[in-house]
Amino acid sequence: MKKLLSLVFALAMTAAFVTTAEASVKISGDAMVRPRYETYEFKGDYTKQADDLYWLYRVRLRLAADLGEGYFAKALLASETPGWFAAVGGKGGFPASLSKEFGVNQFYFGRMMENSHYLTGYAPVNSFNNPIYDLIVFPFQPVEIPYFLYFNDRIFALNYGAKVGPGELNTSLLVLDNDMQEDDVFEDAYAIHVMYKTNIGNVTIDPQLLAAITDADLDAASHSLKVPLATLGVDHEYQNVTPWSVGTNVVIPAGDTKFTLSGFYTACNNGDVEYDGYLFRVKAEHGPIRAWVDYSSTDDESFGRSDNYSSMFVWAQYNYKVYESSMGSFTLSPTVRYISSEFNNDELEFNRLRTELWAQVAF
Repeated sequence: MKKLLSLVFALAMTAAFVTTAEASVKISGDAMVRPRYETYEFKGDYTKQADDLYWLYRVRLRLAADLGEGYFAKALLASETPGWFAAVGGKGGFPASLSKEFGVNQFYFGRMMENSHYLTGYAPVNSFNNPIYDLIVFPFQPVEIPYFLYFNDRIFALNYGAKVGPGELNTSLLVLDNDMQEDDVFEDAYAIHVMYKTNIGNVTIDPQLLAAITDADLDAASHSLKVPLATLGVDHEYQNVTPWSVGTNVVIPAGDTKFTLSGFYTACNNGDVEYDGYLFRVKAEHGPIRAWVDYSSTDDESFGRSDNYSSMFVWAQYNYKVYESSMGSFTLSPTVRYISSEFNNDELEFNRLRTELWAQVAF
């Protein structure tokens, strides 16, 4: 209750500041109710089957401050939960309320200039459209946008970008962890993300590298397979490793339709930890329709094992604008998501179907 009252007080002070500062701060946001019917099944050496209908909801508030001469600050207030959601009755592994976890989920500031920019803070990484973070953090099951959901699409970064040639070069130093057990400050966990985005005709490409540059601890467990794999004695909590990933997204416009082809490769070879894998995505967007298919495969030879993981994921969604004005919008989005994953062919198999109706207001 104290935390909720503090948040209300902070928002009230923000509103007062907006008025006195002649609208130098813009407040926007969204709220969603999402009924979900879910059915899943594990087969093989671990068996389980279930189905359920539960109700998800979330509220997100965005603050954007224009400080003049290109300087800016932005923040996202939301719940520190997967996808920023809570669920009625705490179903599906979600909390029953947003209030206990609600706070500053993202915050970053910087400066936008004519040919360059810089920023720092807990910033979004656009992992919904760029699966390189999914592959490097969840190499054994990178499908179903896990980084977007479980890490709230953010990372602590120092970013600099500039126009180079016909495109834009973006470089980021990522702070992954602070290791208090080490005497050397450079023993903390850092990574770099380098991307060059440019056009070839009307086709957009963004070749990129994401790599750990110091030893990092990686809980690389497959998010849907973690418990079943643990019962089989398979553990993916790898310590002091330096994984890396390379690849690109290719955006191809074709009339009123936009196609995106994505291909990424990841690898890690540190002592007893050795694995490599890839992810391919084919995505199409046409008006209110968005659909894509992911396929991934990873071989893990860590600690003398010889395991293979493969996954396929399908997303299909139709966005219907019920109402739209200069003040906001109301959208209904029927959505279907299907995932199928295998461990060592038929040793463990997982299938899950989710059908949802997203009801969202944006303001």
